[in-house]
Amino acid sequence: MTQPTSVPADGSLKAVWVPVLADPTNPTAAECNAGGALDASCYLTDTGFTPNTDEQAIVDNRLCSRQTFEQPGRYTDSLELGYVHNPASPGDNQAYTTFAYRTAGYIVTRWGLDFEDDIAAGDIVDVYPVKCGIQRKSPPEANSVLKVMQKMFVTGTVRRDVVVS
Repeated sequence: MTQPTSVPADGSLKAVWVPVLADPTNPTAAECNAGGALDASCYLTDTGFTPNTDEQAIVDNRLCSRQTFEQPGRYTDSLELGYVHNPASPGDNQAYTTFAYRTAGYIVTRWGLDFEDDIAAGDIVDVYPVKCGIQRKSPPEANSVLKVMQKMFVTGTVRRDVVVS
């Protein structure tokens, strides 16, 4: 058996706030890199990007069977972000000012390539349509930095593995 190549996680996730996408099923490189977009990758803490999917099961019992079968049911996608907070320097606090309560937009993520590289045509991304929840300042800790946790309410279908045009 050939051992598959792995991709180190450090520095290999780009997370961009995009205020407007004309078609979330077909994001463009221009939209993802536009002036209103914010590359939040360096604001997010190492544990600050937390997507989750909770998938329910439909029970599919049959009179003729002693086994319980299942079918996929409804699911809920969720996303929480944790990022650094610098209230003394607005230029270093763009995640906090951009993710204002109830602001709607998209979190576009690209996995497996260097975060420093702009999103380009042909890249594969996930698109989360979201509305920003309340910003929760984390309690200060010794030997740490100020941080904020924030729920991103998923407002539409999450598009997974979409090719950028």
